[in-house]
Parts: sequence; C-alpha cells; structure tokens
Amino acid sequence: MTVLDETTSEPSDARGRVAELHEIREQALRGPSEKATEAQHAKGKLTARERIALLLDEGSFREVEQ
Repeated sequence: MTVLDETTSEPSDARGRVAELHEIREQALRGPSEKATEAQHAKGKLTARERIALLLDEGSFREVEQ
C-alpha cells in the first residue's frame, strides 16, 4: 500500500517512489505522442529513436539517462 503525504499528494514510501520511477521510465520509452510523431514524419523527419535505430545494430545501444 502506498502512503501519500498529505501536503504533496506524492508517494512517501520507497515502493511508491519506485513505482513512480518505473512509470516515468515507461513513458520515456514510449516516446513522443502519436501526434508529435506524425508531425515529425510530416516534415520528412524521423524521431530521435528512429534515427538511432538506423545508425546502430539492434541491441547495441543502451540508453543511460532518458
């Protein structure tokens, strides 16, 4: 059970913070919204992750800080 701090409404225990960090990481891995990706493609450009995928062998790139 996550305990919320009354003043900040954020998780105050370690498990709550870890869950929050996992959600942030998942959001970063999902990348930009579909609308943003479509706008980038409409300009004839690729997203940053698409450009990285073209440059490197699959599995050879490990993102350290998202």
